[in-house]
Amino acid sequence: MEFFRIKKDIPFMRHALAFNVISLITFALAVLFLLTRGLNLSVEFTGGTLMEINYAEAPQLEPIRQALANEGYPDAQVQNFGSARDILIRLPNREALDTARVSEKVMSSLAGVSASTPQLRRVEFVGPQVGKELATDGAMALLLVIAGIMLYLAMRFEWRFAVSAIIANLHDVIIILGFFAFFQWEFSLAVLAAVLAVLGYSVNESVVVFDRVRETFKKKRGLDTPEVLNHAITSTISRTVITHGSTQIMVLSMLLFGGETLHYFALALTIGICFGIYSSVLVASPLVMWLGVSREQFAKPKKQKEEAVV
Repeated sequence: MEFFRIKKDIPFMRHALAFNVISLITFALAVLFLLTRGLNLSVEFTGGTLMEINYAEAPQLEPIRQALANEGYPDAQVQNFGSARDILIRLPNREALDTARVSEKVMSSLAGVSASTPQLRRVEFVGPQVGKELATDGAMALLLVIAGIMLYLAMRFEWRFAVSAIIANLHDVIIILGFFAFFQWEFSLAVLAAVLAVLGYSVNESVVVFDRVRETFKKKRGLDTPEVLNHAITSTISRTVITHGSTQIMVLSMLLFGGETLHYFALALTIGICFGIYSSVLVASPLVMWLGVSREQFAKPKKQKEEAVV
């Protein structure tokens, strides 16, 4: 299925160096922000108190945030959970804070905020050790995904494609983390899940382009390597528009209408989709070219027939 077909190949590889310089600068800035500002880790990673509270009528969230700030919790996170009448409050750990009395202090501070009386549904305490284990497990999951992708691409294509794709995918991940570090957006388990999803999503685009590169090498004998890459990318543009456009419509609906619970998850996916297209086309493909991919690596050697001895 195609919305359109471009008859003349677009010379992407002519500007490969400029695109990769832009990518390198963006990547370096993202690393700089990660080192200097760091990630704003959520309660799941740092430890803290999570409370679910129900109201008979839908409350306003801003007065609740203000009441908690007056009580000494200016960094409390308040959001709707499930319905407009249910709210979720996250309070980070603090030194010299009796976690057993946190829920009592919060409920007393919220008593006069709304017309209806708040009812405590559940309280969960996440210790710093649990948060550290979650961070370690998340990093391990990220490494396993990267290793699996490299192994898959090396077996399906060739090591040059595996190296190029994983550099492009890491480019996407670091840039997403750089955005979250620069703007100090909350980095939660949901955002980590979005990062892992972007890894798989981006490598799928790379696989489609690489598969077309291999096919073009076999079918079009008169093209050199940059021309083969240009043809492969141009011929997959329609498919890219359909796939990424459909996905972004869904993600955009979560970003606009999903509320605060899904906001950063959808935001991470949006950044990942945009940079995933860029990296698959303008980062991975030039790297494959510079690593020396050629037609001979895909052409099967001809078997010489043995002459019959008379």
